[in-house]
Amino acid sequence: MRVLVSDGIEKIGSDLLKKAGFEVVETKLSPEELLVEIEKYDAIIVRSATKVTKAVIDAGKNLKAIARGGVGLDNIDVAYAKEKGIPVLNTPGASSISVAELAIAHMFAVSRFINLSNTEMRQGKWPKKEYAKGIELTGKTLGLIGLGNIGQETAKRALGLGMKVIAYRPSFKEVDLDVKIMKKEEVLKQADFISLHMPLVKSEGPAIGAEEIAMMKDGVVIINCARGGVVSEKALLDGLNSGKVLYAGIDVFENEPTTEAQAALINHPRVSVTPHTGASTIEAQDRVGEEIANKVIDALKK
Repeated sequence: MRVLVSDGIEKIGSDLLKKAGFEVVETKLSPEELLVEIEKYDAIIVRSATKVTKAVIDAGKNLKAIARGGVGLDNIDVAYAKEKGIPVLNTPGASSISVAELAIAHMFAVSRFINLSNTEMRQGKWPKKEYAKGIELTGKTLGLIGLGNIGQETAKRALGLGMKVIAYRPSFKEVDLDVKIMKKEEVLKQADFISLHMPLVKSEGPAIGAEEIAMMKDGVVIINCARGGVVSEKALLDGLNSGKVLYAGIDVFENEPTTEAQAALINHPRVSVTPHTGASTIEAQDRVGEEIANKVIDALKK
């Protein structure tokens, strides 16, 4: 059997697939090339770049598994794959720790002006007085919108820092953590920091827009390491400019790579940004590669 790895995989994953007896082809194909080549493969492993559309699934006459090394499945037509009887696999827990740590890192960055201090000191400045009014995370209330694997890992770290953690999750299912589950509106009203850990539902639009920001405390801090579009960038920029939102930390954007149209948000002095690197740690990538390889092996050997 042949496995196409379109967006790369860690060596540990590739080695596992080969040890299981599969031919592994690692190559980057254009959308047009993929439509031609996909029929030669029994499984495809992608990350976020390759789109597995209805047309690709139809062309993949021998496909027995579609796998995404990561959490989100935005780039895969999951419903159509299931309709065709093809399992769609992902690694929801493999990068949880890395994303959670980045969310906390953004909280520290904006609270202590780390992003701005780095830039200005390299310009020969000494902004000690300008950045003398940092804030502590200890004692603050963190509101989590979404309490899946990543949300729970974020909660653990926040609790370790002495934060109070409240959360909204659609199921209202309790977790074995000192986290109070409540309605979304209550989380928005009570939290000093709000961190998003949920998928983007395109048909529903942003989970956080102007209406939701209006419910929040004055001086709230918003962190988005989930998906671009979960927070309306326009509403967030408006909130920053009005002072309603004190700081923001952003790892994911509505357009990636970002464009000139997003420059006002990215360059805002009270915003910390990273280029969608939440899962980009050595440890997380090894876990992703190992987990997705084992899932593909299981699917193909059934």
